[in-house]
Amino acid sequence: MLQTIVHYGCHILTPLLVALIWYKPRWKSAFLIMLSGMWIDLDHLLANPIFDPNRCSIDFHPLHSYYATAFYIMLLFPKKTRLIGLGLVIHIIADIVDCSFM
Repeated sequence: MLQTIVHYGCHILTPLLVALIWYKPRWKSAFLIMLSGMWIDLDHLLANPIFDPNRCSIDFHPLHSYYATAFYIMLLFPKKTRLIGLGLVIHIIADIVDCSFM
């Protein structure tokens, strides 16, 4: 239960806090752009079983690989892709936190 609260708290509250603190004038759009980083969880549909509570997503699913993470980090540098990169990096960090509970 605590793991689920922390996991989804990281996925939702962290982008919200980042948007409210650093993107205050346009926090709603910044939050929604960062929240769109959740779409990388579609790669879970490639796994069998789709959901395994004892499986760490990091480097198991293709969009959670170390190579993908390196790409997400590179998205942080250009201003035009920064919010997308932030959403993706926050998502990966939330999954790392989730893996640490295992």
